[in-house]
Amino acid sequence: MPPVSFAPWLAAKAFAVRNLRALAGALAAGLTASVLLVGAFSARGGGMPADAPALPADVGRLAAFAPQGHVGSQACAGCHAAEAKDWAASHHALAMAAAAPQSVLGDFSGVSVRDFGATARFFRDGARFLVEAQGRDGKPETFEVSDAFGITPLQQYLVTFPDGRRQVLPWAWDSRPKADGGQRWIHVYPYEVKPGDPEHWTGALQTWNHMCAECHSTALKKGYDPSSNTYKTTFSEVSVGCESCHGPGAGHVAWATATPRPDQPLKGFEAAFARRPPVDFTPDPATGSPSVASPARPAGDEVELCARCHARRGLLSEDWKPGHPLADTHLAAFLSEGLFEADGQMRDEVFNDHAFKQSKMFEKGVVCTDCHNPHSGRLKAEGAAVCAQCHAPEKFAAKAHTGHPDGPGAPDCISCHMPARTYMRVDVRHDHSFRVPRPDLSVKLGTPNACTDCHKDKSAEWAADAVEAWHGPVRKGFQTYADAFAGARRGDPSAREKLMALAATPGVPGVARATALDALARFPSRAGQQVIEKGLADPEPLARVAALRALVGQPAERRWALAAPRLSDPVLAVRLAAARALADIPPARVPEADRARFSAALSAYEASLWLNSDRPEGRGNLATYFLLKGDTAAAERELRAGLALDPGAEALAVNLSDLYRRTGREADAERILRETLPRSVAPAMLHHALGLSLVRQKRTEEAVKAFQTAAALAPDDPGFAYVLAVALRSTGDAAGSRAVLAAALARAPHDGNLLALALNDALSAGDVAAARPLAARLARLLPDDPQIAALVTRLRGTPPPP
Repeated sequence: MPPVSFAPWLAAKAFAVRNLRALAGALAAGLTASVLLVGAFSARGGGMPADAPALPADVGRLAAFAPQGHVGSQACAGCHAAEAKDWAASHHALAMAAAAPQSVLGDFSGVSVRDFGATARFFRDGARFLVEAQGRDGKPETFEVSDAFGITPLQQYLVTFPDGRRQVLPWAWDSRPKADGGQRWIHVYPYEVKPGDPEHWTGALQTWNHMCAECHSTALKKGYDPSSNTYKTTFSEVSVGCESCHGPGAGHVAWATATPRPDQPLKGFEAAFARRPPVDFTPDPATGSPSVASPARPAGDEVELCARCHARRGLLSEDWKPGHPLADTHLAAFLSEGLFEADGQMRDEVFNDHAFKQSKMFEKGVVCTDCHNPHSGRLKAEGAAVCAQCHAPEKFAAKAHTGHPDGPGAPDCISCHMPARTYMRVDVRHDHSFRVPRPDLSVKLGTPNACTDCHKDKSAEWAADAVEAWHGPVRKGFQTYADAFAGARRGDPSAREKLMALAATPGVPGVARATALDALARFPSRAGQQVIEKGLADPEPLARVAALRALVGQPAERRWALAAPRLSDPVLAVRLAAARALADIPPARVPEADRARFSAALSAYEASLWLNSDRPEGRGNLATYFLLKGDTAAAERELRAGLALDPGAEALAVNLSDLYRRTGREADAERILRETLPRSVAPAMLHHALGLSLVRQKRTEEAVKAFQTAAALAPDDPGFAYVLAVALRSTGDAAGSRAVLAAALARAPHDGNLLALALNDALSAGDVAAARPLAARLARLLPDDPQIAALVTRLRGTPPPP
C-alpha cells in the first residue's frame, strides 16, 4: 500500500495538539501506525533520504502486527537523514527481508550443489525462490524460501512451515567477491548432519523463532503456544531498525511534532541507555596510552544495550527496554568449556560481548561507539587506525613493541590483539578481549595465540621464546585466569584457591568472577563456601546468579537464609535464580512477611520457563521445576512434550525414565530408553540409564553390556567408568574392574568416586603404598572431611608390610 499523506490534517495541528492521544485514537479506529506516521513525515519531506541505498521493500516499514507505540524506521528518516543513510547500508538494516529479487543474492538459476553428504538444487518459479533439499524424513523435497537472512559474508535463507516455524536452510550463499572465494553455495556445517539431529536444518537448533529472530528483527514477540506447539511470531520490523535500540518511537514522534515541544529529558522516549560520564582518552606521551582512572560504569549503559544481541545468552523475558542491564531480560553464559578457551578467548560462536567485558578497555570505560559508528556499524577509522584514537602509533607500531620490522606484512594492533576465528566456514570474527598474546599459555595449556595464527609453520614454543626475547621473562596481561579455569576443567583441586582468589577480587572482570564462582561449586570446602556466600552481594549480576546456583544442595533453612534476600534483587536474572534455589520450599513454611515476594519470584521464574517451552530443554526445565514443587504428573507431561519436540533428546528420556522409576513403573522406564536410543545422536547416557534399569530388574548380564557400551561411547566420562567398574566387580570380574578403573583414573585423576573406589581396593588388599597417595589426593579434593583426614594421618604412620 503506498504511503497516505495526512498533510492537510497535520496543518490543522490536530496531531500536534493531541500528541499520543491522537495516535491511540487512530489505532483504535483501525488505522495502523505506519499509515499515520509515514504520512506525517511525508508532510515534512520525510521518508528515506534520496541518496540512501535501495532497501528491500519491507525493510524499515512497520509490520501490520507491530506492537502499539512502534512507528518503524522510515518514520525516523525525515529528521535523522544522516543516521538513516548510514543505517540503510548496515548489516542491521539488511539482517532479514522477505525473499524477493531485491533481497536474494544467491544463484537460483537451477544450479545443483553437493557438500558433506548433502545435496540441493536452487531454482525459480516465477517470483518464488525454491530449494530442493533433504527434508525432515531424509527424502528430497521442494521448499519455498520465505526470507533472506543476513547479507555478508554469507546470506542464509528461511523456509516457513504451516505451524509458524521458520527454519534456516543449511545452504548459504557466500556473498564475498569471487576473487576472495565467494559467489558460491556452501553448506554452513563442515561435516555431515543427518535428519533427527537437532543441528539438521529441520531441527530445534535451526528454528528461527527461537534461535535467531530476536536479534534479526525489531520488537519481536515469539508467540509460541505450548498447547498446540505452534508459533504466531510477530515483529514491528522485519529487520533490525531504529526501535531495536531506542525503544518504541511513538512518544518521540509526538514530542518532535508538538508545537511547542515540551521539555522532556528523554524527548518522548520512555527509556534510554545510561550514558557514560565524559572520559579523556588522549594518549599519555610517556606511555602512548591514556592515563585514566576506571570510571563507574552505569547499569544499563551502551554496552549492555549492544549485549542484548552481541552476547551468548538465553532469554528470560521479552519485556526489554533500553537502559536496563542485560540480566534484566537475558541470562548470559559463563566462560564455559566448549564456548571459551581456558584463558577466556572465544571458541564457539559467542559474539563479542563476553570477550569485550574481559578487556582492559571495558575496565577503563570504553564503549562500543568509541570504535564503531552506531548506525552503520562500521569502524570509525580503517583497520588499526581506529586504535590510534587512544594509542600513539609511533610507540606501538615500533619494532621495540611488535618485534617485527616495519613495512609490508608487518603485524598491527588488530592482528596481534584481536585474533580472528572463522564461523560458518567463511564468517571471520575478531576477539574483542584485546589481550596480550600469550604463546607461553599455548605451550602450557594448549590455548591458541595470535603469534602462531600468523606463523602457522612455527611452534608455540618458538613464539614464546620470541616474546620473551623481546619483552623479558615476566608476562603481562589483564586476563589472569587461564591456570585457574584450566585446572577447574580438569577437576584439579589445586584450582580451588585460584578460583577463590578470582571470585573475591573486585578488579577481575565480572564475567570471570562469575565463572570462578560457578566453578568453585564443584570443589566443596568451608573456605570456598564463604567466598560463594560473599558472591551473593557481588556487583556483577551474573556473579550473584552463580552464587545462588551454588546453594543448591544446602539444607532448606540455610538456603532460605542466604537466598531469600535476593528475591528482591533489582535484576530479574538474580530474582529468578533465587526462586530456583528455593522452589522446593512449601509456601506454608515461608514467613508470612516474605510470601508475597516469594510468590512473585516463583511466578516470574515459571513464566520464564514457559517462554522457552518451545525447546526440548525448556520442557525439561519445566519438568524439574514441577518435580521441585512435588507435581509428578505435570513433570511427566512436560518431559513427554519435550520428547515430542525432539524424540532423540537423551537427557529428557533419562529424566523421564528416572521419574518412572520413582513412581514404581520400571517397565516404562526401560521402554522409554529403548524407544529413544535409535533416534539419539549421542546415546551414551541412554545406555548407562538402561543399564541402571536392568540392574533394578536383576538382569545383571544385560546391564553390564549396557554399561560397557556407555563407557565405550563416552570414555572420558568418569561416572560411566565408575559404574562399569562396580558392576564388573559385582559379577566377580575383579581384573576387568581394575582395568576399567585404572584407565578411567588415567583420564580423570581427580574424580572423587574413582579415587574412593581405588582407595577401597588398595585398603582391602592391605596395599599401604598404593593407598597413601590415593588418600592424599582424595583429601585435597575434600579438605573438610574428617574421616579422610584421619585416614591420611593413619596411613602416614603405618609401616609398609615386610
